[in-house]
Amino acid sequence: MSRLQKLYKEQVIPKMKAEFGYKNNLAVPKVLKVVINIGTGKTLKDPKLLDMMINNLKKISAQVPVKTKTKKAISGFGIKSGMVVGLKATLRKTRMYDFLDKLVNAVLPRVRDFKGLPIKSFDKKGNYTIGFKEQIVFPELHSNEVEKIHGLEVCIQTTAKNNKEGIALLKYLGFPIIANHVTHNA
Repeated sequence: MSRLQKLYKEQVIPKMKAEFGYKNNLAVPKVLKVVINIGTGKTLKDPKLLDMMINNLKKISAQVPVKTKTKKAISGFGIKSGMVVGLKATLRKTRMYDFLDKLVNAVLPRVRDFKGLPIKSFDKKGNYTIGFKEQIVFPELHSNEVEKIHGLEVCIQTTAKNNKEGIALLKYLGFPIIANHVTHNA
Protein backbone atom coordinates (compact mmCIF):
# COMPACT_ATOMS: atom_id res chain seq x y z
CA MET A 1 0.00 0.00 0.00
CA SER A 2 1.39 3.39 -0.97
CA ARG A 3 1.86 6.25 1.48
CA LEU A 4 -1.01 8.31 0.02
CA GLN A 5 -3.35 5.31 0.00
CA LYS A 6 -2.59 4.76 3.68
CA LEU A 7 -3.21 8.47 4.37
CA TYR A 8 -6.58 8.22 2.61
CA LYS A 9 -7.71 5.22 4.65
CA GLU A 10 -6.43 6.41 8.04
CA GLN A 11 -6.99 10.18 7.96
CA VAL A 12 -9.02 11.37 4.96
CA ILE A 13 -11.99 9.01 5.41
CA PRO A 14 -12.61 10.03 9.07
CA LYS A 15 -12.22 13.75 8.25
CA MET A 16 -14.61 13.53 5.28
CA LYS A 17 -17.15 11.55 7.34
CA ALA A 18 -17.04 14.20 10.07
CA GLU A 19 -17.30 17.13 7.62
CA PHE A 20 -20.00 15.79 5.28
CA GLY A 21 -21.83 13.37 7.59
CA TYR A 22 -21.31 10.18 5.59
CA LYS A 23 -22.58 7.12 7.45
CA ASN A 24 -20.47 4.59 5.57
CA ASN A 25 -16.79 4.50 4.53
CA LEU A 26 -17.82 3.50 1.01
CA ALA A 27 -19.88 6.68 0.65
CA VAL A 28 -16.76 8.84 1.11
CA PRO A 29 -15.47 10.21 -2.24
CA LYS A 30 -12.24 8.73 -3.55
CA VAL A 31 -9.94 9.14 -6.51
CA LEU A 32 -11.01 6.76 -9.30
CA LYS A 33 -8.27 7.32 -11.86
CA VAL A 34 -5.69 9.74 -13.15
CA VAL A 35 -5.31 10.35 -16.89
CA ILE A 36 -2.19 12.01 -18.29
CA ASN A 37 -2.71 13.56 -21.76
CA ILE A 38 -0.36 15.05 -24.33
CA GLY A 39 -1.62 16.75 -27.49
CA THR A 40 0.56 15.86 -30.47
CA GLY A 41 -0.27 18.79 -32.76
CA LYS A 42 3.42 19.73 -33.04
CA THR A 43 4.21 16.34 -34.61
CA LEU A 44 2.47 17.30 -37.86
CA LYS A 45 5.55 19.30 -38.85
CA ASP A 46 8.15 17.08 -37.14
CA PRO A 47 7.14 13.38 -36.91
CA LYS A 48 10.25 12.49 -34.81
CA LEU A 49 8.67 14.42 -31.93
CA LEU A 50 6.03 11.70 -31.50
CA ASP A 51 8.63 9.14 -30.39
CA MET A 52 10.10 11.64 -27.93
CA MET A 53 6.63 12.41 -26.51
CA ILE A 54 5.85 8.68 -26.17
CA ASN A 55 9.13 8.13 -24.29
CA ASN A 56 8.48 11.12 -22.01
CA LEU A 57 4.97 9.94 -21.14
CA LYS A 58 6.29 6.40 -20.62
CA LYS A 59 8.83 7.71 -18.08
CA ILE A 60 6.31 9.96 -16.32
CA SER A 61 3.50 7.38 -16.04
CA ALA A 62 5.60 4.19 -15.80
CA GLN A 63 3.44 2.56 -18.46
CA VAL A 64 3.10 2.58 -22.23
CA PRO A 65 0.78 5.37 -23.44
CA VAL A 66 -2.14 4.86 -25.81
CA LYS A 67 -2.21 6.77 -29.09
CA THR A 68 -5.48 8.60 -29.75
CA LYS A 69 -6.33 8.87 -33.43
CA THR A 70 -8.74 11.00 -35.46
CA LYS A 71 -11.96 9.53 -36.76
CA LYS A 72 -12.48 12.17 -39.47
CA ALA A 73 -10.23 14.23 -41.70
CA ILE A 74 -10.21 18.00 -41.05
CA SER A 75 -8.62 19.71 -44.03
CA GLY A 76 -8.49 23.14 -42.37
CA PHE A 77 -6.07 21.79 -39.76
CA GLY A 78 -4.19 19.47 -42.12
CA ILE A 79 -5.44 16.39 -40.25
CA LYS A 80 -6.11 13.14 -42.10
CA SER A 81 -8.31 10.32 -40.88
CA GLY A 82 -6.41 7.94 -38.57
CA MET A 83 -3.64 10.40 -37.61
CA VAL A 84 -2.29 10.38 -34.04
CA VAL A 85 -3.51 13.58 -32.36
CA GLY A 86 -2.80 12.71 -28.74
CA LEU A 87 -1.28 10.35 -26.21
CA LYS A 88 -2.80 9.25 -22.93
CA ALA A 89 -1.93 7.06 -19.99
CA THR A 90 -4.57 6.03 -17.44
CA LEU A 91 -3.38 5.23 -13.92
CA ARG A 92 -5.42 3.32 -11.35
CA LYS A 93 -4.97 1.80 -7.87
CA THR A 94 -1.44 1.76 -6.39
CA ARG A 95 0.25 3.29 -9.45
CA MET A 96 -2.28 6.14 -9.35
CA TYR A 97 -1.64 6.85 -5.64
CA ASP A 98 2.13 6.73 -6.20
CA PHE A 99 1.78 9.22 -9.07
CA LEU A 100 -0.41 11.59 -7.02
CA ASP A 101 2.08 11.43 -4.14
CA LYS A 102 4.91 12.31 -6.55
CA LEU A 103 2.77 15.06 -8.11
CA VAL A 104 2.10 16.79 -4.79
CA ASN A 105 5.52 16.32 -3.17
CA ALA A 106 7.98 16.45 -6.07
CA VAL A 107 6.42 17.92 -9.23
CA LEU A 108 4.38 20.91 -8.01
CA PRO A 109 7.27 22.35 -5.94
CA ARG A 110 9.41 22.29 -9.11
CA VAL A 111 6.95 24.42 -11.11
CA ARG A 112 8.33 27.90 -11.72
CA ASP A 113 6.51 30.69 -9.79
CA PHE A 114 4.09 28.19 -8.24
CA LYS A 115 1.63 29.78 -5.80
CA GLY A 116 -0.95 26.99 -5.50
CA LEU A 117 -3.54 25.22 -7.63
CA PRO A 118 -6.54 27.25 -8.83
CA ILE A 119 -9.95 26.24 -7.53
CA LYS A 120 -11.49 27.09 -10.92
CA SER A 121 -9.96 23.96 -12.52
CA PHE A 122 -12.65 21.78 -10.95
CA ASP A 123 -15.51 20.74 -13.17
CA LYS A 124 -19.01 20.67 -11.66
CA LYS A 125 -18.64 17.02 -10.57
CA GLY A 126 -15.54 17.22 -8.35
CA ASN A 127 -12.95 16.22 -10.99
CA TYR A 128 -9.75 18.26 -11.29
CA THR A 129 -7.46 19.07 -14.22
CA ILE A 130 -3.92 20.43 -13.97
CA GLY A 131 -2.08 21.71 -17.06
CA PHE A 132 1.71 21.87 -17.27
CA LYS A 133 3.48 24.03 -19.86
CA GLU A 134 6.74 22.10 -19.52
CA GLN A 135 7.19 18.37 -19.06
CA ILE A 136 10.59 18.86 -17.42
CA VAL A 137 9.00 19.56 -14.02
CA PHE A 138 8.68 15.78 -13.62
CA PRO A 139 11.76 14.33 -11.87
CA GLU A 140 12.01 11.36 -14.30
CA LEU A 141 12.91 13.71 -17.14
CA HIS A 142 16.31 15.38 -17.02
CA SER A 143 16.50 18.76 -18.75
CA ASN A 144 19.75 17.88 -20.57
CA GLU A 145 18.09 14.81 -22.18
CA VAL A 146 14.93 16.64 -23.35
CA GLU A 147 15.11 17.72 -26.99
CA LYS A 148 11.97 19.84 -27.12
CA ILE A 149 9.61 21.26 -24.49
CA HIS A 150 5.93 20.31 -24.67
CA GLY A 151 2.99 20.56 -22.32
CA LEU A 152 0.78 17.94 -20.77
CA GLU A 153 -2.39 17.66 -18.75
CA VAL A 154 -3.21 15.62 -15.65
CA CYS A 155 -6.91 14.85 -15.07
CA ILE A 156 -7.90 13.53 -11.64
CA GLN A 157 -11.30 11.81 -11.67
CA THR A 158 -13.05 11.41 -8.31
CA THR A 159 -16.34 9.92 -7.11
CA ALA A 160 -17.29 13.26 -5.53
CA LYS A 161 -20.79 14.47 -6.38
CA ASN A 162 -19.89 18.17 -6.41
CA ASN A 163 -16.96 20.59 -6.23
CA LYS A 164 -17.19 21.05 -2.47
CA GLU A 165 -16.56 17.33 -1.86
CA GLY A 166 -13.84 17.19 -4.54
CA ILE A 167 -12.01 20.20 -3.09
CA ALA A 168 -12.13 18.75 0.42
CA LEU A 169 -10.87 15.35 -0.80
CA LEU A 170 -7.89 16.78 -2.67
CA LYS A 171 -7.02 19.23 0.13
CA TYR A 172 -7.00 16.39 2.68
CA LEU A 173 -4.74 14.41 0.31
CA GLY A 174 -2.26 17.31 0.41
CA PHE A 175 -3.01 19.26 -2.77
CA PRO A 176 -2.20 22.97 -2.36
CA ILE A 177 -5.55 24.29 -3.64
CA ILE A 178 -6.20 27.97 -3.01
CA ALA A 179 -9.44 29.89 -3.46
CA ASN A 180 -8.09 33.33 -4.41
CA HIS A 181 -5.69 32.44 -7.15
CA VAL A 182 -3.34 34.66 -9.13
CA THR A 183 -2.04 33.20 -12.41
CA HIS A 184 0.82 30.72 -12.25
CA ASN A 185 2.94 28.82 -14.77
CA ALA A 186 1.98 25.22 -14.04
